[in-house]
Amino acid sequence: MTGLPVRPDLRGATPYGAPQLDVAVRLNTNENSHPLPAELVAAIAAAVGTAAAGLNRYPDREAVALRTDLAGYLGHGLRVEQLWAANGSNEVIQQLLQAFGGPGRSALGFTPTYSMHPIISAGTGTAFVDGRREADFALTAAHAADQIRRHKPDVLFLCSPNNPTGTALGLDVIAAAYDATAGMVIVDEAYAEFARSGTPSALTLLPGRPRLVVTRTMSKAFGMAGLRLGYLAGDPAVVDAVRLVRLPYHLSTLTQVSARVALTHAPALLETVAAVKAQRDRIVVALPAYGLTPVPSDANFVLFGGMDDSTRMWHELLERGVLIRDVGLPGWLRVTVGTEPETSAFLSAVSELRPPTR
Repeated sequence: MTGLPVRPDLRGATPYGAPQLDVAVRLNTNENSHPLPAELVAAIAAAVGTAAAGLNRYPDREAVALRTDLAGYLGHGLRVEQLWAANGSNEVIQQLLQAFGGPGRSALGFTPTYSMHPIISAGTGTAFVDGRREADFALTAAHAADQIRRHKPDVLFLCSPNNPTGTALGLDVIAAAYDATAGMVIVDEAYAEFARSGTPSALTLLPGRPRLVVTRTMSKAFGMAGLRLGYLAGDPAVVDAVRLVRLPYHLSTLTQVSARVALTHAPALLETVAAVKAQRDRIVVALPAYGLTPVPSDANFVLFGGMDDSTRMWHELLERGVLIRDVGLPGWLRVTVGTEPETSAFLSAVSELRPPTR
C-alpha cells in the first residue's frame, strides 16, 4: 500500500485475523463446536428456498420482523423499536461509533479486552483510550469511574463477560460507569448466555438510562458464527441514531430469514450451552494440576497463565493438532471450550507438555 494515499492513522496497521489452520482441534476463535440440529438446517434450507424467489427485490430495510423476534427472545419488556440488527455485533459496534464517535471524539475500553473495539474505533476515526484493569483482571466500580472521569470518553466499552479474560461485570460497575460519563455506554454481552448462574445482564439496567446500549450476537451460544447476525438493545432514540449511518438494505433477505428461523429453534440451540459450560468448568478445574492458572470464566473460553514462554506452548500445542489463541498477553493463552472430545484432546496435549504436579 506504500503507493496509495492511505489515511495516515492506518499506515503500519495490520488487519484483524486469528490463524485459520486446518487442524484436528480448532479452539481459537470462540465458536460453538456443536453442530446445528438437523431439523434447523432443514428449516433454514426450506425458508431460504422460499425467500429466494423474491431476491429480485431489496430486503426489508428496517428488518422489522426480525427485530420483533429478537425483542421476544430477550424479554425484559423490550419492544421492537428498542432493537436493531446488523451483520454481526461488530457491525453494530461500527454503526454505534459512526453515530456517536468519529474524528475529535474518543472511546474508552478497559484492556485487556475485545481487540475489535480499538480496531473499529480506528476505522471510524475515533481515538481509543486504554483503560486499565486490576492485576487480577477485575474492574471495580470505583476504579472504572475514576478513569472515566479522567478521560471523559464520548463512547465507553464495557465487555461482560470480558474477552479474553471471561470475567463478568457486576451491575454496580456498569451503573457507576454510566453515572460517571455523559457519553454512550456500550455493554458488549456477546457471551452472556454462557454466564454462571446468578450473573445478571445489563439488560436489566436499560430502563431510565437512554445512553446505555447492550450488544449481543447469534455467533456464540446459538452456534451460528457463519450467519453473521448481531444486535443491540437500547433506547428507541439510539436505534434512530444508528439508522442515520447504516447502509441502505444492509441486512440481506437471506440473513433475516435464517435468523428468524433460528430464533424459533432457540431452545434446541441453547441446549449446547449447558454442555459447553460443563467442559469449561472441567478445564478450569483441571489446569492447576499442570501448574497453570485459569481465570474463572463466564464465557465459552478460558484464559490461563503460568507459562514462562506462552508463545512456545502455543506452538507445541499446535504441533499436537490443537489450535488455541495467543491473545498477546505474555504468559497467558486462551482456549475456546469445545466438545467433550475436543476438551479431552486439549487437556491430553497439555499433560504431555506439562506432566501433572499432583
